[in-house]
Amino acid sequence: MKRLLLLPITLLLCIVSLCAQQVDTVTIHSKMGHDLKNMVILPKSYAEGNTRYPVVYLLHGCGGNYASWITIKPELPQLASQYNLIIVCPDGLINSWYWNSPLNKDMQFEDYISDEVIRYTDSHYRTIADRSARAISGLSMGGHGAMWNAIRHRNVFGAAGSISGGLDIRPFPTNWKMQNQLGEFASNKKRWDEHTVINLIPSLKDGDLAIIIDCGVDDFFLEVNRRAHQSLLDHNIKHDYIERPGAHNNAYWNNSIDYQLLFFHKFFAQPKEPKK
Repeated sequence: MKRLLLLPITLLLCIVSLCAQQVDTVTIHSKMGHDLKNMVILPKSYAEGNTRYPVVYLLHGCGGNYASWITIKPELPQLASQYNLIIVCPDGLINSWYWNSPLNKDMQFEDYISDEVIRYTDSHYRTIADRSARAISGLSMGGHGAMWNAIRHRNVFGAAGSISGGLDIRPFPTNWKMQNQLGEFASNKKRWDEHTVINLIPSLKDGDLAIIIDCGVDDFFLEVNRRAHQSLLDHNIKHDYIERPGAHNNAYWNNSIDYQLLFFHKFFAQPKEPKK
């Protein structure tokens, strides 16, 4: 999996200042024992009143960090303003895969993403604290993490996306140090089966989540994305699935996030059923 080259912090600060809107870097002390940084991007209108906003959570890939997304897409602040939403970019360390590792108590990133980051965001910002106003997506490892967390926490998230996601990890048993979190594949096949997104799809019912998945036609994750797409079709789960020219790189992700944010914007704008 390609490592991301992050922009120097001075350049990131320039990007933020040019946007003329609030971009916070906040630290959350996790119950895992980690102090983890998160980037919170607010729309320009946030400072103007008491409006509450939907939130999109964006997860980075293997080798990245909380600043990866604004490096890949410096226009994220403008997009937050265009769609009038908050964007939160958590840190998942280099290779957490956003699971709760059965082996390492200090790698409980499912709890961190779907509980700790959510609670912090809702308590410190004017969010709409409801699943109908929360979406989660990510690239590569983060695409897997977004789908993993959304399917397992449908009470938390209403929409989910994956960009170039590793939606079935089992064809890659020696890659990206996943064995550090799950154990060696050959002797832990059941555990690997239980920690791959594609095997969660049968638990879904149509309408549980608004789903968008895309992958480049030259991406090494293309086949696992096609299989996830077919599984969704087999289980009659409506979703958007897109293949476009491109590979597993920043250029593809820079383009893809435009479509995903539009998809989430439309989801947030849908009339909501009254609570029973």
